[in-house]
Formats: sequence, C-alpha cells, structure tokens
Amino acid sequence: MNARAERRRRQVDELVDRVALEELLAAQGPLEMAPVAIVIAAYKERENIAEVVGGMPKEICGQPVSVLVVVDGEDDGTGAEVRAAGHYACIAPVNRGQGAALRLGYRIAREHGAAFIVTADGDGQTDPDDLEVALEPVMSDRADFVNGSRRLGETHVTDLVRNTGVVVFATLISLLTKAAVTDPANPVRAFGAELPAQLTLEEPQYQASELLIGAIMHGCRFEERPVTFRARRQGETKKSGNFLYGLRYGRVVLRTWLRERARTR
Repeated sequence: MNARAERRRRQVDELVDRVALEELLAAQGPLEMAPVAIVIAAYKERENIAEVVGGMPKEICGQPVSVLVVVDGEDDGTGAEVRAAGHYACIAPVNRGQGAALRLGYRIAREHGAAFIVTADGDGQTDPDDLEVALEPVMSDRADFVNGSRRLGETHVTDLVRNTGVVVFATLISLLTKAAVTDPANPVRAFGAELPAQLTLEEPQYQASELLIGAIMHGCRFEERPVTFRARRQGETKKSGNFLYGLRYGRVVLRTWLRERARTR
C-alpha cells in the first residue's frame, strides 16, 4: 500500500471511529467504564450476543466489570440486543473487520476509565470463567500480556484443518519471537488498558497475531493460561475458508514480525 492510500485508509478509519463513538455517547453516554473492561467484537451475532453478554461475570479478581461490544457494521440488531441487556454497544456504521473493531474497543475502554482489558468472542466460544484465569497474572503484576490457550486447556472444535493450523502458526510464531506460544488465535487475551496504545496495531481483520507478536517483541512479560474453546452457539463462522484464512493469517504474521524486527533494530 502506497503512502497516499495508507493516509486515506487512516482518514476513513478515524471517521468511522468518530461516528461510532459519537453515536455511543449520544445513546448511552457519558461512559463510565469499570476498572475491568470486557471488550468483544461482534459481526452479525444477534442470535448469540444476548446470551454471551448475559453470561459475562460482574466482577473479575474482585474488581467490577464493564462489558463493551463493538458491533462491526450494524445490520441485524446485535447492538440493540447488547443495549437491552444493559451493556455498552459501540456500533460502527460500516464493516471493517475484527481488528478495527477491537482497536476501537481498546481505545474506548482506555479513554473512559478502564485499567485492564480482557477480550472475549461474540459467538459463545469463550468460557466466561476463563476471563479471570487470563487476567489474574496481569492484575497481580506478574505479566503484561496473557494469552489464552486451547492447547493447554481444551477445545470443542473438531475441524482438523483449523486445529492443525493453530499448531503450525504457534510453532512459526514461537520460532520468530523466541517465546513459547501454543495458541496464536485464541479470543481470550488480557492486558493493561494502556498497552494497545504503545503498540502498532494496523490490521483491520487478522489482528490476533499482530497484537501477540507486537506485545512479545515490545518486551512485554508474556504468559499463556489454559482455557476452554467452545463450539459456536448458533449460526456460521464469518471467517473465510480454511486455505484463504491461513494464507491471510500467515501474511500478517510475517508482515508484523518484519515490522517489529526492524523497529527493535
């Protein structure tokens, strides 16, 4: 992407973020985030999201929790379900990708009072009990970034290709970063709210590896914790086919590693 196209992309991102945040403040403001923010990106999850947010804990490690769902393009009533359940829903006017949605969620949490962030999926694949498992090392100041791992815990997903991909990319990222990574695409991640602002996060979609590699190569104290990866509650995955997903994911891994290696040098 040339400099002009990149500048235009950033301008569009800033505009979408501003429109989404203004709508949130008008509908639910002023925002007062609890010390712990559970940030969820959701796209066409109306049939799942009420049960997902309804199952989120009210406290984690003794601290009150706010739930923030960033709806990545509102077209099926996902945001309305979240608000009806009494939680924050930031509704982006266009679909950009999970990375862009989470990036916006991190910013809102940080700027409106949260000290810690833990992420979860909008489709029910996250076990709410695992959020405290992931966040506890961060709140105890033993780690800066904690990644959930289905391989240290368990997975209910039986797709052999995707499960194999987790192993392949975990091995690749471990070799590149010299850190022991077993699950590079887990939805459960925990960190201080200021961390994303210290990293370069540009990927609109395949953001899990960018955040993971960026945090490790930034010098963060990194740990993994065992979690359960559930099967999707209802509906179909929004991810592309296995081959295309793997190709794009691998491209982000290499691009992020090259960028971070150049930065550290």
